[in-house]
Amino acid sequence: MIDRARLEDIVREAGRIALGRWPGHGHALESWEKDPGSPVSEADLAVDVFLKRELAALLPSAGWLSEETIDAPERLDGGLLWLVDPIDGTRDYIRGRPGWAVSVALVSSGRPLLGLLCAPARDELWSAEAGQGAWRNGVKLAASRRTEFPGSRVPADTLPKSDLDLVPVERPNSIALRIAMVAADEADLVATLRWGFEWDIGAAALIAREAGAAVSDAFGEPLNYNKRDPRDFGVLVSAPDIHAAAVERLADRARALAG
Repeated sequence: MIDRARLEDIVREAGRIALGRWPGHGHALESWEKDPGSPVSEADLAVDVFLKRELAALLPSAGWLSEETIDAPERLDGGLLWLVDPIDGTRDYIRGRPGWAVSVALVSSGRPLLGLLCAPARDELWSAEAGQGAWRNGVKLAASRRTEFPGSRVPADTLPKSDLDLVPVERPNSIALRIAMVAADEADLVATLRWGFEWDIGAAALIAREAGAAVSDAFGEPLNYNKRDPRDFGVLVSAPDIHAAAVERLADRARALAG
């Protein structure tokens, strides 16, 4: 059995490492683009190195898949996997905004067992265990129970004309934190329409599911983890009663964009 207290300590320390380099506290930070539109910073790499060392020591039998580590195919050979995004929401991190988090999930046979998000700039620790519920700072979460699709709260800066019946709310850059907003009943719906990586959503999707939200890809299909190609087309997290309506609303756009 994994030492849960030790795991939380590791993730909190990763958050402290990131916070200690965060421009929002006036620290100088070196950053660059891995690919056009894909920023990374020295903090991403430092947190990645720390987590890889500490999580391997905590559970040596688990494989490793992280945004900032070259993928190793041997991760497919085992039943357990650490799924890590050292800093999800790097754009907010680099700009000194608080909408970022360290994301860690433990996956077993394609399903998340444990998920943690540490958002130290927001003084938040989110956690979930499969079948046991989800918490933020020790308070158990209950996801949005909205029953009407029009009027649903969506983390967004702006909305397209086709979605003007929805209500924009705060939008952190971190997709993990946006998903967690549904878990905390601070949003009713979060959706993306692009190919995204497992490490972006693994921990947050478990937190949302354990809080009672409906979780799927953009087409309404279940999410699986530790795939050879660790991507899914979109993520859709919502109050259960509006999930079908959200899938229907997105269907044409999803088909056109997925190719």
